[in-house]
Amino acid sequence: MARATRWRRAVPGRFVLLLLAIEAIDEFVFGAREAAWPKIRDDLDLTYLQVGVLLSVPLLVGNLIEPLLGILGDVWRRTWLIVAGGVVFAVSSVLVSVSSQYWHLLFAFIAFSPASGAFVSLAQASLMDHAPERRAPNMALWTAAGFLGVLAGTAAVGASIAAGASWRYTFAAGGVMALVALLASFRFAGQLGGAPSATGVGFRSAFASSIRGIAADIRKGRVLRWMFLLEFADLMLDVLLGYLALYLVDIVHASPAQAAAGVGVWMAAGLAGNLALVPVLARVSGITVLRVTAPAAGCLFALMLLAPDLWAKMAILAALGALKSGWYPILQARLYDELPGRSGSAIALGNLSGMLGGLLPLSIGVAATAWGLDRAMWLLLAAPAAILIGLWRVDRGTRPATRAQRRRGK
Repeated sequence: MARATRWRRAVPGRFVLLLLAIEAIDEFVFGAREAAWPKIRDDLDLTYLQVGVLLSVPLLVGNLIEPLLGILGDVWRRTWLIVAGGVVFAVSSVLVSVSSQYWHLLFAFIAFSPASGAFVSLAQASLMDHAPERRAPNMALWTAAGFLGVLAGTAAVGASIAAGASWRYTFAAGGVMALVALLASFRFAGQLGGAPSATGVGFRSAFASSIRGIAADIRKGRVLRWMFLLEFADLMLDVLLGYLALYLVDIVHASPAQAAAGVGVWMAAGLAGNLALVPVLARVSGITVLRVTAPAAGCLFALMLLAPDLWAKMAILAALGALKSGWYPILQARLYDELPGRSGSAIALGNLSGMLGGLLPLSIGVAATAWGLDRAMWLLLAAPAAILIGLWRVDRGTRPATRAQRRRGK
């Protein structure tokens, strides 16, 4: 009986599974985009600078809008925000699938970015609010769901290319899946959080209070640390992923199908690393994990750039993908820990720092245009350097629970 009870507790409920599915769908579309870049570039005749704009401008627009969405997610009807975001998410995915010019694609990506913030980021906030005592394992599940989504999107693009079909069908499929998840979310509308009763004067007071709280948070060094480390760490996460397929095709001379496989290797290793991270964090501080993996990842990345052939690079990418897998969940959980009970505000603060992060893909595109993509990739080593510098005087924080404490549920 005790074993059955532990099993039921370990299996996510249907509400949690829905939220994880939303994240997986978002990352499915994201993974499809990253794997399809060589084909997108060729079909629309894009330059490196235009690719940089397509990666950066939607992020900047999203980071201007999403702080408002995060605040509203705390003080207003979060359900309606998630539904509206899901509708725009689905429509934007379909628009990407039918884009025939650079400007069409830019418009679709710009619409997609804040829609993802409303649909996906607020779903993450609801997951963090759903069971605060399970925040860390739920964050690990969220990250694992994202890896699975990226793998599925990457595999879909790779299979389409291998079969001679268009990359466009994958984005249309992402839009259909988003609509299905959106319809399923109505069943759990009461569990999504927010403040449905906050209207009129009460709403204005709550909104103003949340703004003042965020303004105070920005002045706290411990909050700023996690905000900026999340953005710089992204150089070796989403920014590297955004240029990986192009690097493999243009510099290593891999085929588009091999480049899609390289993205798949990267994400499969990340999934394995994330799953391995859960038991590790029960015994080792997340800060210790970051301090060990950051220099190791920097060395591996340099070796990958210097490796002589495609298969050597693939092997190193697999090791690097596993090694850096803990960066996002550890840093993101630290930011949530600084703002207990204010998950929407944590989303808003992440978007404010994302205004800096949104410039990073563009800077790589500019550098690649000026110096070549092979030289520009070396700039991504700023990620492990920033982590080591940012954690220089940070203690390990709360020690992992002892075995006796875990038995008592503390």
